[in-house]
Amino acid sequence: MLIAKEFTFDAAHNLLNYEGKCANLHGHTYRLQVVLSGRVQKNGLVMDFEIIKNIVNKKVISVLDHKYINDIIKQSSAENISMWIWDHLKKDLPLYEIKLWESSYNLVIYQGLVKKRRK
Repeated sequence: MLIAKEFTFDAAHNLLNYEGKCANLHGHTYRLQVVLSGRVQKNGLVMDFEIIKNIVNKKVISVLDHKYINDIIKQSSAENISMWIWDHLKKDLPLYEIKLWESSYNLVIYQGLVKKRRK
């Protein structure tokens, strides 16, 4: 079963080695959806949403909210931010995917690194 919890945070950034408006310092209200995969436990839950909230707030939101993201992630594209988020949550949550919107119309979906099968 999949469950999801959403968050928002505000942050500034600019893209390096990029020709376009996003090379300039600007900000977004990011929308983050953390999707988890697991079995329904005896208590009827895959995982308590309050626990998810506490982990994501501690490991991600408190680090990125109202910050200049380039100080944390050098090339702060939505793609790199989503991978950073995955790396900071993967030890504590049974991640399925990360969805990160940098606007109402632009989002990145990241499902971690998938190892290729050997034939």
